[in-house]
Amino acid sequence: MKAPAVTHLLSEFIERTTWAQIPAAISHEAKRSLVNYFAVALAGCNDLDVSKAVTLFQRFSAGDQAHVIGRAETMDMLNAASLNAMSANVFDFDDTHIPTIIHPTAPVAAALFALAETQPVSGEQFLLAFVLGVEVECRLGMAISPEHYRRGWHITSTCGVFGAAAAVGKILQLDAQHLAWALGNASAQSSGLVETLGSAAKSIGVGNAARNGLLSALLAQDGFKGPQYPLEGERGFLNVMGDKPDYAQIIDGFGERWALSANTYKPYPCGVVLNPVIEACLQLSRDRSWLLEDITRVELTGHPLLRQRTDRPNIQAGRESQVSAQHAVAVSLATGKAGLAEFSDAAVADSRLRALYPLLHFIDDADYAVESAQVRLFFRSSETLSRTIDMSLGSLGAPLSDRFLENKLRELAEYGGSASTPQPLIDALWALQQSDDVSSVMRLARA
Repeated sequence: MKAPAVTHLLSEFIERTTWAQIPAAISHEAKRSLVNYFAVALAGCNDLDVSKAVTLFQRFSAGDQAHVIGRAETMDMLNAASLNAMSANVFDFDDTHIPTIIHPTAPVAAALFALAETQPVSGEQFLLAFVLGVEVECRLGMAISPEHYRRGWHITSTCGVFGAAAAVGKILQLDAQHLAWALGNASAQSSGLVETLGSAAKSIGVGNAARNGLLSALLAQDGFKGPQYPLEGERGFLNVMGDKPDYAQIIDGFGERWALSANTYKPYPCGVVLNPVIEACLQLSRDRSWLLEDITRVELTGHPLLRQRTDRPNIQAGRESQVSAQHAVAVSLATGKAGLAEFSDAAVADSRLRALYPLLHFIDDADYAVESAQVRLFFRSSETLSRTIDMSLGSLGAPLSDRFLENKLRELAEYGGSASTPQPLIDALWALQQSDDVSSVMRLARA
């Protein structure tokens, strides 16, 4: 069976879609995604590894048009896009599209804001381009999931570059042919490995997705041609990066189903599959009438994906702890907290916590959704305690409120030490649709 003309159909959809066609609920979700984006970017702006990247990138920056969120430095738009996507992703606290587990906002928003600091972009133009960029990366992700991730590809990086290219192409008002070239240029730069999770290198892939997606669209604007079938070709992205691409996930329901309606936001800085685990442990800790030293075994029952992504007992750093069930269980039981400080190098070095790591045992149960889990504690006294979370906070069934996201931005801005003032930024994001110049938002987010 001949593959459908995915590249052409997707490019036509991007070109023809107008702001009037975006449902109100989706435009509001876009703004929620951006509130969360600035929250996590402000948290990571002064991270040690991000700071190292800023220092290095400055040596090669070709201008000072674009701001780096939460910092005083300015860069050319390609370097700014990369750094802002990195800082938003570095703590693994960014949004998550269900069920692909793509973190969709960082690659797309970082590229768009960088471009918007070099030319006039209205709020409506920006939000439309953002919605479409998220749509592209998530539809591609749906077509190759879950095999793509199982092969070891970091799906946010590999698909994010297409989202950034599509979004920037929309702002540049590229026609379908030039948009197809932009997607083709992006296909040559789609990369990122799951092996990098738990290290700073993971954020390089996300930064490159923003930078290279922006570059791909700019090249296409100047007539730099990509291949004719970069997505569906015999050796195109979908066939190389997936086993049996589900083309319907890409081309069915244009304008009827929107990826942002399946976007979620994290209450804790960790892999999304750990949310119900942490919530159960926090409940057990809150009602504690037992000693940590009396625990002899911890059973963790959940979807098999939980074990696949978080069975990491030999971690050595805070970054690794963000995707380690062993650490998440230990620290939330011991402290009754699950913030950024609890997933730091210092927390990982705590011998009292590490003593709990070997006690954790996974029980795979495919009947569990990824938003659910059970934690069962066994004690020396033969007593057992358990908590089951059917729908974790932050999931589609129990979404974070607008107020929660606002508070998240305030708290993470303080944690990141940028000295930026959160409330004007929050107000500007909720009113973005009325803005004539979205670059003003980046000025509010600087140090």
